[in-house]
Amino acid sequence: METERSAGVIVFRDGHAGREYLLLRSASGGHWGFPKGRVEPGEDEREAALRELREEAGITVDILPGFREVIQYDFVRGSKNLHKEVVYFLGRARSFAVTLSGEHLDYLWANYERTRQRLSYENAQELLDKAERFLNGPAGA
Repeated sequence: METERSAGVIVFRDGHAGREYLLLRSASGGHWGFPKGRVEPGEDEREAALRELREEAGITVDILPGFREVIQYDFVRGSKNLHKEVVYFLGRARSFAVTLSGEHLDYLWANYERTRQRLSYENAQELLDKAERFLNGPAGA
């Protein structure tokens, strides 16, 4: 089975309503998730994650050291079975004005509870839980 490598960013900001996370709604399938995309030849995971975030949402972040989580799953594209490995980083937003690419229909800044409810997949919910624990921990933001 072929493996596809992607990278993404769990983006957060500290706003007037407390900590909020950024979710994007996919144009293909309508699911809500974190910005991510394929690692291109010559890129490392972090470069790919930051590039995808700029392309998909038009914002920049500061990556927090010490957070790197990997999720894996299998899926079918056309007639091909693929294994997907996605590395996620945690990033504090430097800009908040989202400019969506054609890959997404909508975006949302939401608190932890609402973000967790909106996430379409269980592995993304678990990823959010890890990010929240990291941020609330002794070495958090």
